[in-house]
Amino acid sequence: MSVMLNFTSSASDVDLLMMTSNSSIVAAGGAVSVSKDSFSSALTKNIMAMLVWLTLSVINGSMVRTFLRHSLFYENPRYIMFICMVVNDALQLTLVTALYVVSYIFRKIHASVCCFLIMTAVLTTRSTPLILAGMALERYIAIYFPLHYSQMCTVPRTLLLICIIFLLTAAPPVTDLLITVVKEPPRFFHTSIFCDHSLLFRDRSIYFKNCVFDGMYLSCVALTLLYTYCKIMLTARAASAGLASVKRARNTVLLHGVQLLLCMLAFVVPSLQAALISLFPHLSLEIRYIFFLLVYIIPRFLSPIIYGFRDELFRKYWTRDLVCRSHSIRPVTS
Repeated sequence: MSVMLNFTSSASDVDLLMMTSNSSIVAAGGAVSVSKDSFSSALTKNIMAMLVWLTLSVINGSMVRTFLRHSLFYENPRYIMFICMVVNDALQLTLVTALYVVSYIFRKIHASVCCFLIMTAVLTTRSTPLILAGMALERYIAIYFPLHYSQMCTVPRTLLLICIIFLLTAAPPVTDLLITVVKEPPRFFHTSIFCDHSLLFRDRSIYFKNCVFDGMYLSCVALTLLYTYCKIMLTARAASAGLASVKRARNTVLLHGVQLLLCMLAFVVPSLQAALISLFPHLSLEIRYIFFLLVYIIPRFLSPIIYGFRDELFRKYWTRDLVCRSHSIRPVTS
């Protein structure tokens, strides 16, 4: 019986669903066959992916522009971490969409190019939950230690935290590369392969290393969000008549929790996707495309909603900049 080719590492949160959303890889009797979408179906899916990328790029670009135009934002740790997440998500979405579209044109790419793309995708994917945890801690300090907030949450400390986050998230893909360089012959990186995490980083030790890292990593982030949410909830109950700022902080951390759950889908998708495809093999392409939307697209809509629309101060400047920009590009009529 044919079985879907599964991924060998939980780090294949960026085994790049997009690389197989246009096709279904089936291993049967040691041979690998590839079934593709029809031209019209693939064209529709790629156009939708490009439209979503374009829409989010415009939104994210306008947010970055607003952030840079007003000093009150880049002097505030809260907005510094927010714009860091926006840029991180924009980079990941651009990479994912590019790979999705390119995968329809090229079946295989150079291993060294695939290595760079996968490592970058792993870095941006893993950074999101840690940034969420940092933002939740910032809200917790603002509510629980308001008198000490200006001393505890400074711009230099925020930038240091962001650097630590990216160093932590860079560790797994860098060690994946080092293990592969030691284990694989030099000519391996000069071959053309189907760009997949498990096909690029093939050593079994990488799988166990990433399992340990993922367990510790996600547990720490989840516990941080749970702790900060519970503490803010207790403060909200103790506050007379319920302070609006406490309620907003509680709702923000709750939304961070929802966003984390969506991010965690990336770590269970390979197994869940393989199970669903084995049950419904005739829907394999549709299942892959749905997971592509759930894991890579929908979570990217939440960052603009959480701060761009919910935050009154940022919304005020953001909408004003959008209105001014639309007026400035309006054609002059005689």
